[in-house]
Amino acid sequence: MSSSIDKQAKIYVAGHRGLVGRALVRRLEAGGYDNLVTRTHADLDLTRQEAVEAFFENERPEYVFLAAGKVGGILANSSYPADFIYKNIAIATNVIEAARKSGTRKLLNFGSSCIYPKFAPQPMKEEYLLTGALEPTNEAYAIAKIAAIKLCSAYNRQYGTDYLSLMPTNLYGPGDNYDLESSHVLPALIRRFHEAKVAGKAEVTLWGDGSPFREFLHADDLADAAVFLMENYSVAEVGEIVNVGTGRDVTIRELAGIVMDVVGYQGDVNWDTTKPNGTPRKLLDVGRLVKLGWAAKIGLRKGIEMTNVAFLGENRERV
Repeated sequence: MSSSIDKQAKIYVAGHRGLVGRALVRRLEAGGYDNLVTRTHADLDLTRQEAVEAFFENERPEYVFLAAGKVGGILANSSYPADFIYKNIAIATNVIEAARKSGTRKLLNFGSSCIYPKFAPQPMKEEYLLTGALEPTNEAYAIAKIAAIKLCSAYNRQYGTDYLSLMPTNLYGPGDNYDLESSHVLPALIRRFHEAKVAGKAEVTLWGDGSPFREFLHADDLADAAVFLMENYSVAEVGEIVNVGTGRDVTIRELAGIVMDVVGYQGDVNWDTTKPNGTPRKLLDVGRLVKLGWAAKIGLRKGIEMTNVAFLGENRERV
């Protein structure tokens, strides 16, 4: 096991305003790291290579958490595939190359469980990567994330770098995106049920038939896993990718029931079966991470309750 990193080491969190980035900053600050470097998109456009290389040359962070990227649900992925593949590949190539050039000691790249084949055996092991066709609705995003994984692996082989990729399952938590056109299913459900409750609507219509299984991980758990790996393990010890999840899943119908109960919406749900379900099941095999000594701590209902409280605080005008 590698030694823990120095508390005064310069750490760059790329994407610190996003769901994962915010959780990373919270976790790092709680762990006593007080030399964090962040930049807003207005200050640094990560899709611009010269700007990224100038930033790294000037700051020279010793450790990098690459949590920046364009993310969204089925609708956003289906509507803007060019944006998803271009922006995510550009961000990954620019940050990873600049980190190498400036001498970054260790980089942790965040991927997504959508990198695995649509019909991969369940639960999905790390070695299932590139063994089958992807889910068409988010293929562009998945290909960009696969490219970033393979970029890290290639740099490790050619340059001897220590760049590790984490594959989190579906994420949620404080600071999530609640925009109904670009959000993921859990935050979208929280907003939909809240608005229906406030408006007194008798029914809420949801996409699909509710049968797909999904696994959900609170962003604070992901951040904890990321810092755990950054502090304690090298890529040589764990492999090119590590799944991060809870090892448990629920159907979208079950999820909707939990969110309804937490929000307090008492109407009915109409399932629109003309809309796509997406991948039938996406459960990660988290055995590799568990063997390293880490497991998720925040249960789904508790996590949804925490997220609901955060939503109420962040979106007072809607409630």
